[in-house]
Amino acid sequence: MYKLIVVTDPESADGFRLSGVDVVEADTLENAKRTLISLVNNDDSGIIAVNENFMASIDEHTKDKINKLYRPIVISIPAPKLLDVQEQRLNYLSKLIRRAIGFEIKLGQG
Repeated sequence: MYKLIVVTDPESADGFRLSGVDVVEADTLENAKRTLISLVNNDDSGIIAVNENFMASIDEHTKDKINKLYRPIVISIPAPKLLDVQEQRLNYLSKLIRRAIGFEIKLGQG
């Protein structure tokens, strides 16, 4: 079965984990690029959602390769400025999930 994997910064990672997806944290742009290339070549990857700041730093050659792939699908996700309130984080993630899958999922704490 293919996986949905999120590549993001450590500050945003826990929020995505709340939604139940696999998360890979990258603390630098170079780590994000290496991680993305590794995931693109992994047969288990179905959809890879990448923090937009990381995606913007990917070189053109890598972007071209990604755009020509049938699978995995690589999408850029907005990287919010640090949200202070847990409720804001959950609302933000809920909106991203709804946009991605077309259904609203209510996320709760604990």
